[in-house]
Amino acid sequence: MPNRAAAHTKGRASVLAALTATVLTVTGSPALAAPDGDHPMNRAFARAAAEFDVPRDLLTAVGYGETRLDGHAGRPSQAGGYGVMHLVSNPTNRSLERAAALTGKPLAELRTDTAANILGGAAVLRSYADKLGLDARDRDDIDAWYPAVARYGGAQEPADALHADTVYAFLANGLKAVVPGGELISVTSRPVSPHKGALSAAVHTQSPDYPSARWVAASPNNFTAGRSAKINKVVVHVTQGSYAGSISWFQNPTAEVSAHYVVRSSDGEITQMVRDKDTAYHARSANSSALGIEHEGFIDDPSWFTDTMYRSSAALTKHLCDRYGIPKDRAHIIGHSEAPGNDHTDPGPYWDWNRYMQLVGGDTRGGEGADGLSFPSYAAQRSGSTGAQVKAVQQLLNEQGYSAGAVDGSFGPATKTAVMAYQAARGLDADGVVGARTWTALLSAGATPTLQQGTSGDGVKRLQRSLTAALGSTVAIDGTFGPTTATAVRGYQTSRGLTADGIVGPATWTALQTGR
Repeated sequence: MPNRAAAHTKGRASVLAALTATVLTVTGSPALAAPDGDHPMNRAFARAAAEFDVPRDLLTAVGYGETRLDGHAGRPSQAGGYGVMHLVSNPTNRSLERAAALTGKPLAELRTDTAANILGGAAVLRSYADKLGLDARDRDDIDAWYPAVARYGGAQEPADALHADTVYAFLANGLKAVVPGGELISVTSRPVSPHKGALSAAVHTQSPDYPSARWVAASPNNFTAGRSAKINKVVVHVTQGSYAGSISWFQNPTAEVSAHYVVRSSDGEITQMVRDKDTAYHARSANSSALGIEHEGFIDDPSWFTDTMYRSSAALTKHLCDRYGIPKDRAHIIGHSEAPGNDHTDPGPYWDWNRYMQLVGGDTRGGEGADGLSFPSYAAQRSGSTGAQVKAVQQLLNEQGYSAGAVDGSFGPATKTAVMAYQAARGLDADGVVGARTWTALLSAGATPTLQQGTSGDGVKRLQRSLTAALGSTVAIDGTFGPTTATAVRGYQTSRGLTADGIVGPATWTALQTGR
């Protein structure tokens, strides 16, 4: 990082044109420099800015870039960040602990109290300014803070500039945000020419797989070179954090997580972090065959899911489907919550699947053949789950006489009650969670004809669905009992202590319908 003198000798570099064109809600009203007592977050920003001599609008823009000024009730982000200022506690970024040392506030208070968290963010930002050698005159110049803001994002070079560019785009365009509780926070637009210093020379490498994206490599600890299966799906994720913060976390060798691509909310910028040919750690058992796309934001706040983000991500997904021959349907473009063996709920109830699939140019309906029941994998569904697989559960329960209520894709109390009643009747643990055993029983229910290689029809589809759920690996659901289905049947029979003859008779049907 440059010292103060070096920063002033460098030419004033303008913010990236793509970022300054970001569409935000612009306000022409004055900045709220002196909020009144009815506005606690405004008051907290004003007090923290005054105490640590940080420009109030800069501090606000940093918080907005990190969290949209939502502290999420003290719950941590994916990277271990807390509060509206995203104070982080992980093995390589200890800004939460740094804030505690600088302010004297307990860690618990910094995590959960908004005013304390904002004070901690100001303290950390000021400490970075001090390390850069900014004096009182420099601190009055909002453009001089650029390297400190870059440091606050926690990413390694050259990705650290991504966070600072985003913040200065918010300053250039202005913003208005209504935060939880209804308070209005605003920042007035202004001309900006940040003193980037050495960061102005940062070279951003182009993605080797998707030319429209940047390339920032994830830590080698967070992915495996090569693949053990053919690429056949795209998994949609939400970061539970900011764009720069997620990039930083995937660079962190202790994270043991990654995704192939990360998409920014404000302007749809994409950064690739793992090559398509390599196995990112993002969806457990689906990793070997899936490409993962992370979207900046939090699942409980739809304001992150901008039109620009949808369009940029959909263009990427379309490209990946075309390149790897992935069908453009909801059986192959799935949410993290729909991947097998996962307990995540992203992209959550506010992700607009119909809109996204329309932009991709694919089938908006769920399942192969759009029957709403066939998927390449069956993820655990529980209270709070949403999406096409919840609809499948509700449809199957209703068809079998267990009233799950409306088939609306939302796993609420009525669905849980129906699941528990169904489980009890089948001798399963009545925990209200549709895991592999409950899925197997639900999907296999019905007539029990003898099936063997060469047969076809809806009974075979039902068998193929239930085997996919029971075995935890995809069995093509095409209604034709071919060699692959026969192999899957024998595998199931062997694992359940049945005669492994590849013929589905009464014993095999009974095992499937009781969730064995």
